[in-house]
Amino acid sequence: MTAFDVAIRADAALGEGPTWDARGQRLIWVDILGSRVHTYEPLSGRRTVMVTEQHVGAAKPRAGGGLVVNLRDGVGLYGPSGSSGSSGSPGSPEGFRWLHRELVPGRRGNDAAVAPDGALWAGSMRYDEARGGGALSRIAADGTVHTLLDDVTVSNGTGWSPDGRLMYYIDTPTRRIDVFDIGEDQLPRERRALVTTGADEGYPDGLTVDAEGCVWVAFWDGGAVRRYTPDGVLDRVIDLPVRRPTACAFGGADLTDLYITTARTGLAAPHPLSGSVLVVPGAGKGLAQPAFAG
Repeated sequence: MTAFDVAIRADAALGEGPTWDARGQRLIWVDILGSRVHTYEPLSGRRTVMVTEQHVGAAKPRAGGGLVVNLRDGVGLYGPSGSSGSSGSPGSPEGFRWLHRELVPGRRGNDAAVAPDGALWAGSMRYDEARGGGALSRIAADGTVHTLLDDVTVSNGTGWSPDGRLMYYIDTPTRRIDVFDIGEDQLPRERRALVTTGADEGYPDGLTVDAEGCVWVAFWDGGAVRRYTPDGVLDRVIDLPVRRPTACAFGGADLTDLYITTARTGLAAPHPLSGSVLVVPGAGKGLAQPAFAG
């Protein structure tokens, strides 16, 4: 088993969306069902927590400071102090406003990612996970929305190849890792399966792409993170003691440490580390993640 450390011992119900904020040299992650945005600075050990008024599927840094968040009722923005606060306190959100609000009863925001052009790709799902009840949409800096997929079930991992010419995407119940070509208009097209995973592997959830163009995927109910080459060949497995890893991202000053969020929700007897953030030092070499342009 690849050696891992516990970066943050926590009891998040549904830890998700790890993102390395290069400017702040910190990890941003969320507890979706706990309605909390967390930050962690590895060098100092400093942690912050901000409570949101709705379930929060993802939080990403903005180019001008602050955060863009994928909430239950749409996508919103916090100002530069929107992620401040000491561990255990709600923080001091500054200047929250909605960028795109879309009230759909029974639906919430889920995973999201920032594209190389600075747009946010935000996914959604129904609380009851009804088939086809979610969507995947591109949110531009000015709030313009382009819905690419309007019939997904559990919209999850999204990422781009190092040259920006491919987009990877997971709708978890399909058990597939899909890939799109990116056109000159920066919109995906020609969706096809890169990998179809087996029922014994769990469900593909969040993903990240490394500097070699390989795709790392956390497997819900699979207790592992798996890496696939650009051709879809499985070449590495990181086994974990927790049953429900949810997502992964490279971080640290040189982007070589793989951070992994985990969940406790739905488990009758969760492992003591379920809900914590794990880290695999020196796992590989990640890509710098762009900030949201809005």
